[in-house]
Amino acid sequence: MDTDLRTRAKSGFSLIELLVVISIMAVLASVALPLTELSRQRAKEEELRRSLREIRNAIDAYKRLVDLGSIQRPADGSGYPPSLDVLAGGVADARSPLGVKVYLLRQLPRDPFAPAEAPSAQTWSLRSYASAPDDPKQGEDVFDVHSTSNAVGLNGVAYKDW
Repeated sequence: MDTDLRTRAKSGFSLIELLVVISIMAVLASVALPLTELSRQRAKEEELRRSLREIRNAIDAYKRLVDLGSIQRPADGSGYPPSLDVLAGGVADARSPLGVKVYLLRQLPRDPFAPAEAPSAQTWSLRSYASAPDDPKQGEDVFDVHSTSNAVGLNGVAYKDW
């Protein structure tokens, strides 16, 4: 009977052992949660960088096509697109007699820090060619875009200044 008690006592965990394991797991979880939040923010920031680069490259491509004569420019226009929707919606190629459209984006990217219910074009703050760099304002064309978020990035710079 003495051997039966010893084998039964060795087969389970004591209450103290369980409490130590649970406390170690709690400490590890409290360290992991901030790291996952940081990783989530880094992923959103990378998506913002990618989206800004993609839109800005499309705006520059539109301007080059206007300068080459592939897209008609109004007489008093700057040569930049009138809206972001034109980049994905297409614009008529002035050199094509068949009315072929030129598409500069497959789809307009969203600002990852904007509300999910807003349309993609409304998630960006626009700057026209006529506005000053230190005071960006909307106008008749789209010269640049930036985030509408007032939050500050991990690098210490506000997202709207990226």
